Amino acid sequence: MRNTLLKMLAALMCAMAACADVTPVADFDLQKMAGKWFMVGFATNAQWFVNHKAGMKMGTAVLTPTDGGDLDLSYANLNADGSCWRMTHLAKKTETPGQFTFHSQVWNNDNDMRIIDVVYDEYALVHTIKTKDGVSEVLNKLYSRSTEASPELQQKFTQFALQTGILADNIAILPKNAECPAV
Repeated sequence: MRNTLLKMLAALMCAMAACADVTPVADFDLQKMAGKWFMVGFATNAQWFVNHKAGMKMGTAVLTPTDGGDLDLSYANLNADGSCWRMTHLAKKTETPGQFTFHSQVWNNDNDMRIIDVVYDEYALVHTIKTKDGVSEVLNKLYSRSTEASPELQQKFTQFALQTGILADNIAILPKNAECPAV
C-alpha cells in the first residue's frame, strides 16, 4: 500500500511539473479545428479511467468555433447496448491562442484545455488539466480526422503522455466503434 501511494505521489508530482511547461501550438487557427474528430487515444492517471479503460471505445468530438472565439465541444460515444453517451461544453478562449477553459457540469470540475500539436486535416494532441476540490489530474487525448492513427502518430501520443506524467499502463489507443446517430 505504501509503495503504491509513493508511486502515485511521484506520478502526480511529475505530472504537475510537466503541466507547467505544456504550451499550446504556435500559430493556432481556431477555424481549422472545426468539424468532426475521432477520439483515437486517451491517457490519464485518473482512477475512473483505470477502472473503465478496458471497456472504452473510440468516440467522436465535433468542434465548432463560435463568433466570439470560443469553442463548442460535443462528444458522443456509442454504448454496447446501442444507446449513446453525449456531453457538451463551451470552452472559453483565453489570452493564449489554443488554450481554453470550461467547467464540466457532468463531472463538476474545472478544465484547462490546450491544443499542443495539430495538423488540421490529420490529427490533434489535446492536453487538459482537470481540477476538482483542489486536486488536479492530467488528461491527454489524440484526435484524428479518421478512425485510423498511424504507428508514428500513436508513438507521438504515447511519448507525449509519458512526458506529462501518465503511467504507460494508462495510455490507450481506443478500439474502433460505430458512431452515434446524428441528433
